[in-house]
Amino acid sequence: MSLLFKRRQQHGSRINGSFVINVEGESASSGGGRRTPSSSWGKLVLDLYPPGTSLRNLTCGYCHVEQPPRAKHCHDCDRCVLQFDHHCVWLGTCVGQKNHCKFWWYICEESALCIWTLIMYIDYLTNVAKPWWKNAIIILLLVVLVISMIFVLLLLLFHSYLILTNQSTYELVRRKRIPYMRNIPERVHPFSRGIKRNLHNVCCGNHTLDSLPTAFELEDRARPYTCLDMLKCRCC
Repeated sequence: MSLLFKRRQQHGSRINGSFVINVEGESASSGGGRRTPSSSWGKLVLDLYPPGTSLRNLTCGYCHVEQPPRAKHCHDCDRCVLQFDHHCVWLGTCVGQKNHCKFWWYICEESALCIWTLIMYIDYLTNVAKPWWKNAIIILLLVVLVISMIFVLLLLLFHSYLILTNQSTYELVRRKRIPYMRNIPERVHPFSRGIKRNLHNVCCGNHTLDSLPTAFELEDRARPYTCLDMLKCRCC
């Protein structure tokens, strides 16, 4: 399931199939009130941000744990989730770094089920003689099924786009509210590593922490595509 954090004074453990990272507290410096990391986790998080970033600005106000880029606190799960996408009320859990691929396969299977059910309904409606009231019920069910199928297919396409560009729903919808993404052009995907690598990271379980791209990397990704870039498969 999603990669979660929880602040405790114990070693790392697995709870209900979710990987929980337990870190020690950080110490406060005597001057200026700026906190410095006293744990390897805090130092690791600071290395993912530009130099000079204050640890105080990276600490979750609920879990009191340092958040790496793309992490967000989920109020429903009461935990911070890596690469937070959304909290799915139907599944009762968050969609994040470690289960985004499983969630994609879930909606893919739901889409295939809707299409198969639609074919079966149409075949039954056209090839089997039955009273008119049964036909009316089947037509009503078909309307509900088509609406559900359109919704699921659009959701599948949307999450396929997110995976190919290494984005999350939260980052796409709340882009202007995330401090480190406010000044990045909307057509630039800061965490994308190319289509092939994005697919590999999601499908093959390469769950690494994403660091914020440098100014040079952002400038290179903002550069318009040329014919030579298309031939070299720059997007991949």
